[in-house]
Amino acid sequence: MNVQGNIKDAVQPLSEAMIPTQDGQYRMIVFQDEQTAQEHVAMVMGEIDSAKPTLVRLHSECMTGDLFGSYRCDCGEQLAGARQRIAEEGAGIILYFRQEGRGIGLANKLRAYALQDQGHDTVDANLLLGFAADQRSFDSAAAMLMHLGVRMVTLMTNNPRKIEALQALGIAVVERLPLHPAPRPENHHYLATKALKLGHRLEGMDSL
Repeated sequence: MNVQGNIKDAVQPLSEAMIPTQDGQYRMIVFQDEQTAQEHVAMVMGEIDSAKPTLVRLHSECMTGDLFGSYRCDCGEQLAGARQRIAEEGAGIILYFRQEGRGIGLANKLRAYALQDQGHDTVDANLLLGFAADQRSFDSAAAMLMHLGVRMVTLMTNNPRKIEALQALGIAVVERLPLHPAPRPENHHYLATKALKLGHRLEGMDSL
């Protein structure tokens, strides 16, 4: 059985266009997840050499952080850091997934925020709503990378689960590059919980 071929079939490319940005020019490709019908995006800058590791960020949608600059999380800062690193390198890929709130959706994410305001942490809030701590799947990430001819990556992440998921699906993670969120009073407990309960590798957390 061709396992990689089966994984690649998990998504289908729908459309693409060139997108000029403040960071440089990206090729934007929309993929559809065959199981969920969600549309995910690959933002590809520069030439991708399949013989070398590709600089990659897997980023799940966060409307509050990415779009509105919320201080409750570090998502927007991580995305900005990844964009900056890719711009400096002149090549790389951002995979942007429609998995708001670690996969629970925007409405439930705000319900989780309300529970956090009552004293629960980000993990327990999800559990109280009847969800897993992290509902996301990264099968579509591996499939999109295979469509793009990428088999080796340098992954920009603090989340070891992303590394494990990609490697289990046939994508070699040859190096991890950490992203450094700015600790703030508003996200102190959130970051500490991600490190303690979800295993995120947040260098400098001991200074919080």
